[in-house]
Amino acid sequence: MKPDMAGRDHGQSTLEGPLSPAGVLSGSIVLTLDGEMPIEHLGTGDRVITRDTGTAILRGVHKHVLRTRAVRILAGSLGDTRPDRDVVLPEGQQILVRDWRAKALFGLREALAPAASLVDGEFITSEGLMTMVLYELQFDAPHVVYVDGLELGAGVQ
Repeated sequence: MKPDMAGRDHGQSTLEGPLSPAGVLSGSIVLTLDGEMPIEHLGTGDRVITRDTGTAILRGVHKHVLRTRAVRILAGSLGDTRPDRDVVLPEGQQILVRDWRAKALFGLREALAPAASLVDGEFITSEGLMTMVLYELQFDAPHVVYVDGLELGAGVQ
């Protein structure tokens, strides 16, 4: 999937909903060239592994506190070990889905979609309003990064 294709309907990928609020909680594990790292240990210049380009240089990590609706994704509910533990995300965080959900929900083989669109009430649930400390990875271009076993959309500054 190429990020510049997001939002275009060529039968391969799509971008649904707003990009904000987005981010992941403290303690989330990001796949980097130096191995798995907690997001709060990342900084400008770190090389993050991406699905779309192999690696990307991190331009910054933006930390903010906000009250937003949250979604809980149970371990293994998006595939074998995806995510590798229970994860709570803001409902606007983009997740790359590449299984039957992409076809059923969007008519595509894969789709970049907000967490809220994946709520099924059993394995992926709405947690209502929560105050969250979120970390957003910032790059020169949009990318799909590996966080806690999920493939998440990450944006630009």
